[in-house]
Amino acid sequence: MLPDNVERKDSKICEEVRIPACDPPPLSVGNTKVKVSDLDEIGQIAFRGTKELNRIQSVVYPTAYHSNENLLVCAPTGAGKTNVAMLAIVHAIRNHVTEGIIDRSQFKIVYVAPMKALAAEMTENFGKKLKPLGISVRELTGDMQLTKAEMADTQMIVTTPEKWDVVTRKGAGDVAMISLVKLTLRLVESSQSMIRIVGLSATLPNYIDVARFLRVNPMIGLFFFDSRFRPIPLGQVFIGVKAQKPLQQLSDMDQICYDKCVEMLKKGHQVMVFVHARNATVRTAVILREMAQQKQQLGIFAPEDTTEYGLAKKAISKSRNKQLVELFHTGLAMHHAGMLRTDQSLVEKYFAEGHIRVLVCTATLAWGVNLPAHA
Repeated sequence: MLPDNVERKDSKICEEVRIPACDPPPLSVGNTKVKVSDLDEIGQIAFRGTKELNRIQSVVYPTAYHSNENLLVCAPTGAGKTNVAMLAIVHAIRNHVTEGIIDRSQFKIVYVAPMKALAAEMTENFGKKLKPLGISVRELTGDMQLTKAEMADTQMIVTTPEKWDVVTRKGAGDVAMISLVKLTLRLVESSQSMIRIVGLSATLPNYIDVARFLRVNPMIGLFFFDSRFRPIPLGQVFIGVKAQKPLQQLSDMDQICYDKCVEMLKKGHQVMVFVHARNATVRTAVILREMAQQKQQLGIFAPEDTTEYGLAKKAISKSRNKQLVELFHTGLAMHHAGMLRTDQSLVEKYFAEGHIRVLVCTATLAWGVNLPAHA
């Protein structure tokens, strides 16, 4: 069922349905926001640079920060779930403070991210915030290995489900160390040790089933926030291609994609184009560049020629990925899980800094990596 304010546009190659962003209705929940200055010393250090918690974080705050209850928080993308995790992390740290000193040997925090790209971002994010507290945050993925000594010296491990499964099933022989960090319900039930499970998710229909699976008390630890809590209202555009033949469909989709990119770039925005396959990232980026050359519009894709951009070009030129180097010079780039980790990190960094205007990527970057795209 479409809303009344839907806009339709018809052309030779496609039909476009636009649903404008709507201002959310006023909410009665979370109107009293928690000020960071009201937190204890450890909380203020961890949230340095933040004046107050947002609406969702303020609602979850009493349970996340002042109890050991298991949590499931379902909220829209960009609503601030990462800081909900930080509230629970700080609570775990506060539980191991003796006479003002944090006993770092007595706890382990495991953050399981769905993708390696998100794990890298979370490691950097939490690492910066927790460094003043002397908390070590390390990544444990297929790209980043940890020795037994490093794992023992680390208070917070950021990993992926696949890697965590390998670590907990096939340990290095040190059963005590594995038991210390093994975040499973079986361990909770068998050892009766205090392990808190915090689940963070986008809005999902069966949240009650998920809460039951995570042993969350629905009256205390279950929080569900719908689209009204999205900080920035989201407009949606659906485009249907009219062509019947596959090759013509592909050609028309490329043309529509190019037109939409140019439309956004002219307004000064950056664009992320999501495709289904790794090889499609290169194909789409190259086609966009070729179309820009044909129409003599390469200047629209080119980023501002600054000193920082010059340094970025120098760094990218060292990459072995020649396609990435060539595309970067025209303001384009691609990103997928098959690229070298160093190349992925450079692309994310330079897109965030505005040196890449159009990024063609796979779903790797749709799992929560924070990048400043308008469309």
